[in-house]
Amino acid sequence: MKNSLYQLCLDFIEQRIKTATEALLQAQEASNDDTKSSAGDKFETGREMAQQDINRNKQLLADAQQQKALLLSLKDIGKTPNIRNGSLVTTNQGNFYISISAGQLSLQGKTYFAISAVSPIGKLLIGKAIGEEFTFNGKTYSVIEVL
Repeated sequence: MKNSLYQLCLDFIEQRIKTATEALLQAQEASNDDTKSSAGDKFETGREMAQQDINRNKQLLADAQQQKALLLSLKDIGKTPNIRNGSLVTTNQGNFYISISAGQLSLQGKTYFAISAVSPIGKLLIGKAIGEEFTFNGKTYSVIEVL
């Protein structure tokens, strides 16, 4: 189960990397085209906007690559008594895969939330063990299983 969730997260982050790479290439091409055909103030404004696009896409790509590196470091994390990065956690309020923020995932008819250890609920989960409880958004969560 955990391996399948890992693969879904890996697919998610690889798609983000692909999208960011394509957007970066398009922004760079647009910048090159703009510098060939523009003049004056319009040129400066267009070039600045293109540069902002390039910078934003470079940042998105760097963030996605960083998340992929984190995910790859979790590949062979085994079962531990306390929740940590790489844990698959079952609570009375839902199932959580502590890895990267990939949102809601469906697998074999069950719903899982792939969350980062630094997300608000991730911070509350880290370190907990079976039987421990915590409150988040007015709901009490009880840890049932840690894989």
